[in-house]
Amino acid sequence: MVPDQRIHERPAASAEWLRDARAARTLSVVTLVWLGVESTLGLAAGLAAHSVALIGWGLSALVEAAASLIVVWRFTGARTLSPSAEHTAGRAVAVSFWLLAPYLVVHVAHDLDAGHRAVPSVLGIVVTSFSLVSMPVLGVVKRRLGARLASPATSGEGTQNLICAAMAGGVLAGLWLNTAGWWWVDPAVAVALAAVAVREGKRAWHGHACCH
Repeated sequence: MVPDQRIHERPAASAEWLRDARAARTLSVVTLVWLGVESTLGLAAGLAAHSVALIGWGLSALVEAAASLIVVWRFTGARTLSPSAEHTAGRAVAVSFWLLAPYLVVHVAHDLDAGHRAVPSVLGIVVTSFSLVSMPVLGVVKRRLGARLASPATSGEGTQNLICAAMAGGVLAGLWLNTAGWWWVDPAVAVALAAVAVREGKRAWHGHACCH
């Protein structure tokens, strides 16, 4: 049942649905603030450390920010009860998944050709560690809200938060393993995440809630 049908046919549930919609919008605004900080610090640390995965992770924060903006747009004004707005938002979130993959692959190829190797970065470790802890919480909450709202866009944003946490874990592992001579882990993480982004974008385009 689509949201506007719920509003008309189940008045008791409509208030709950609207509360969830407001919660989804509020969480997206909060996420936007953090992602601005995360992206800035992640890119600075990645450039200093010559880390493909860390730079890609910093750029992915911008992609996540786009998904958060889409959800804010989706649940603002008359669009809150619009099935067509949900469809548009879901497709837009899918495109936001696809924006990251080409950059990661091209950047990996460039850095491998130039012989760049990631080096440990205190700033990178601190920022990614914070995201490794906080992003799963946001992701799980948003995916639950998305299920209750019948909103693939909200679920997709939550999935991007979970991917961000996975990326943070991969970056941390890559930076640590690089000290043991396993330099290839960093670009391997970046390529694997590019594949994940393509897959999740396809699922979001078809309106499927992603499960991890």
